[in-house]
Amino acid sequence: MGAYQAVALSVRDDLLINWNDTSASYTRKAPKRAYYLSLEFLMGRSLDNALLNLGLRDKFGKSIDKLGFTLEDVLDQERDAGLGNGGLGRLAACYLDSGASMELPLWGYGLRYKYGIFQQLIAPDGSQLEAPDPWLKHSNPWEIARSDVTVDVRFYGHADRLENGRAVWTAGQEVVAVAYDVPVPGYKTRNTNNLRLWGAEPKSGFDLNSFNAGDYEKAVESSNSAETITRVLYPNDNHYMGKELRLKQQYFWTAASLADIMRRFKDLGKPVTDFPDYVSIQLNDTHPTLAIPELMRILVDEEEVPWAKAWQLVTRTFAYTNHTVLPEALEKWPLQLIENLLPRHMQIIYDINLSFLQAVEKKFPGDRERLSRMSLIDETHPRYLRMANLAVLGSFKVNGVAELHSQLVQTTILKDFVDFYGREKFGNITNGITPRRWLDQCNPGLSKLVTQTLGVGTQEWLRDLYLLKGLVKNEEDAKFQKQWALVKQGNKERLAHYIETTLGIRVNTEAMFDVQVKRIHEYKRQTMNILGVIHRYFTIKAMTPAQRKSVVPRVVLFAGKAAPGYYMAKLTIRLIVNVGKIINSDPDVKDLLTLLFLPDYSVSLAELLIPAADISQHISTAGTEASGTSNMKFCLNGALLVGTVDGASIEIAEEVGEENVFLFGHLAPAVEDLRHQHRYHPVELAQRSPALAVILDEISAGRFGDGSTYEPLIGTIRHGDYYLVGDDFDSYLEAQKIVDEAYLDRPSWIKKCIRTVAHMGKFSSDRAIMQYAEEIWNIEPTKL
Repeated sequence: MGAYQAVALSVRDDLLINWNDTSASYTRKAPKRAYYLSLEFLMGRSLDNALLNLGLRDKFGKSIDKLGFTLEDVLDQERDAGLGNGGLGRLAACYLDSGASMELPLWGYGLRYKYGIFQQLIAPDGSQLEAPDPWLKHSNPWEIARSDVTVDVRFYGHADRLENGRAVWTAGQEVVAVAYDVPVPGYKTRNTNNLRLWGAEPKSGFDLNSFNAGDYEKAVESSNSAETITRVLYPNDNHYMGKELRLKQQYFWTAASLADIMRRFKDLGKPVTDFPDYVSIQLNDTHPTLAIPELMRILVDEEEVPWAKAWQLVTRTFAYTNHTVLPEALEKWPLQLIENLLPRHMQIIYDINLSFLQAVEKKFPGDRERLSRMSLIDETHPRYLRMANLAVLGSFKVNGVAELHSQLVQTTILKDFVDFYGREKFGNITNGITPRRWLDQCNPGLSKLVTQTLGVGTQEWLRDLYLLKGLVKNEEDAKFQKQWALVKQGNKERLAHYIETTLGIRVNTEAMFDVQVKRIHEYKRQTMNILGVIHRYFTIKAMTPAQRKSVVPRVVLFAGKAAPGYYMAKLTIRLIVNVGKIINSDPDVKDLLTLLFLPDYSVSLAELLIPAADISQHISTAGTEASGTSNMKFCLNGALLVGTVDGASIEIAEEVGEENVFLFGHLAPAVEDLRHQHRYHPVELAQRSPALAVILDEISAGRFGDGSTYEPLIGTIRHGDYYLVGDDFDSYLEAQKIVDEAYLDRPSWIKKCIRTVAHMGKFSSDRAIMQYAEEIWNIEPTKL
């Protein structure tokens, strides 16, 4: 650990020089700047990424060797930063990397969670357990505590209205937001941007009078209340206190960020009416939506800008990225909670809503149902604030994150807003990933082979991923195919070593590695995958020893966390783990089928899993996955895609060729009709999918432990089947059969892998961030 800290601090010194020079350059040149507000930034380990981007990996590697350490051992000492959970946070991290690499004036704003989301443990009965993730235990050498940058943030109190839409917000609780800066280096450039994270501290601190009076709890009450705000990412909100804490987090973060942005703008000496000419703020999902009424509060109450002009400035500043078409996933907050916690903001929201609904009534007179749907307020009991509606109202541009997703957003959940504003307000920017981390860093063997084969420098193709197309001319080359296969085999052996070290289980590295890693959720259908594994197990068990010789061996790997309060997701993990116990101890399938759940999924674990995969599964119900980025990472590393026609998988298939992916299942337009049929004209599962019905019966009968434990989970498939597992299951099995047949033809399989990697240029986050810069933010590269 001492060696790691020494190396990290040494590298940070280099970063700080570039970071300071970049900040000074932005201050001097005063370009328009973009700010990316995301509740998650899943950064992963920073040392290796910094060494790569600075071009110092070899230099430091040699120096570390002289001290008696290896670079790999030093890198392994770093804990993943506990600042995110899934694709939302990893996307934000990729965009910061690309923003710096493309030399854009782009900063990120987030929260500094003391314990991250949680450390995932698996109990003996297969259940997920949550433990604190003390990622800051040994301090974080990559952050710079900025005690000179603080913001006072208010909660509760009361707001007294004045004339001209203004008000005075007083009393309540005040908490101090303290800045922690994380330098974000660009690749092969001195430009180094910033991720500013906010930590919460008490305004008053320790109450000595209460302590001396013997009231020890009250003495630290203020301190504990404040620090709780940034203790954990996504606190369980199945109860009132959890909901209040989540809302506190969101306002604390957006208020501190906007105050900081406004301070920086004012340093330019420009009138506040020029704010949108120098500032563009991207809302990554609905979590930062409270920034909209907060900016209104600042402009109207503090800067005394007239209401109509202030709203014009607000709606020229914000842009909103939508990440879901699931109505149940769109954030809604109880009005009573907001009125208590943020009384002034609720006044502003009511005023915005009244003005907006008057405009809707004028355009669509008498359409009361439309008014009800478009209102910021859901008038059911209890009443709720619709955050997505507020995000659309307050933004000049709304984008989805894949072609299908953007189409669905405009034709389903936001159709009324498209009718009102017109299509020009809505667009698409397909997600991307940084090839620096997700190929060069995590798969150095393949990166080296690509560089040798293309005949250009690594730096060139990492900055222009479309150059990978040059690999295609070598796809028939037997020597190149052999080198490709050796790289994949090496990555499998690296992962197998990790599995044996952590779980004590040896896996067959000659087998196909079949991987599904992502947040555990019903719509992502890890359930269908595990049911497919059970079907495979039963099929092998029914074979004769001679027949088993023709089976393609598989190692099936799952990883991902379930939200602490998400019962069905946690039950899915329990089923996976317990099915694995049966399969892995059965001599009939030894070396033919292995099933493992790898605990505590993280960026670092992904960097081991993704290069080793032969296939990756992206099997969400059609129309439910906004984009997905893990599909891009796997394909960039030569794993073939098994998936539904959903999210960015559609665009991947278009780019790499449908003959190189394995698609199955119903299409998005059929989904609602099937759900209608399930609800009003149900057909027994045994008729829809006899194979699946048998599997569920075996689970109920106790084949994998107490069957009653899993009844709530399998009951969702037998009755209602909202995510269409039964409708897609037979098609899924057929796709898996085609995968097996394709894998047996090794030269053909490797050619598919080469073609896949060669056509992944579109999915670089460099392309995506430049689209944001040019089409939404209107910012330009500012080279140091």
